[in-house]
Amino acid sequence: GQMDLLVRQAGGGPLLLFENRLPRKHSLQVSLRGRTSNRQGIGARLTAIVRGQQQVRELFPSNSFRSQAPNRVHFGLADAEVVDNLTIRWPSGEVQVFKNLKGDRHILVEEGKSGPDAIETIVPGRTISP
Repeated sequence: GQMDLLVRQAGGGPLLLFENRLPRKHSLQVSLRGRTSNRQGIGARLTAIVRGQQQVRELFPSNSFRSQAPNRVHFGLADAEVVDNLTIRWPSGEVQVFKNLKGDRHILVEEGKSGPDAIETIVPGRTISP
């Protein structure tokens, strides 16, 4: 679940790529689709519990001149293959809870829907669509 970092300096200069070369671990990526809340789920708070450890992320993608961040939330799972509990608090106030989600996937969660949809399977070095 380690990510690389690409940096563009304000005012010019070279692009800097910081490549994470540590051994690949497990991860879960989550995209949101709001129904009552805004369509992209911006402002949602996601809490993942993995082996008793809690990770909290809020979906606030940042955009600026000629750049943007992806509209997805990334959880690094280290050696764990499963997210024990994923709680999503939507801007509308609705709360969804999912248990025992397999890692190494990119999932789409729709507000009010009973379960997530798999978008792709993530394998170190390649991506496989379902």
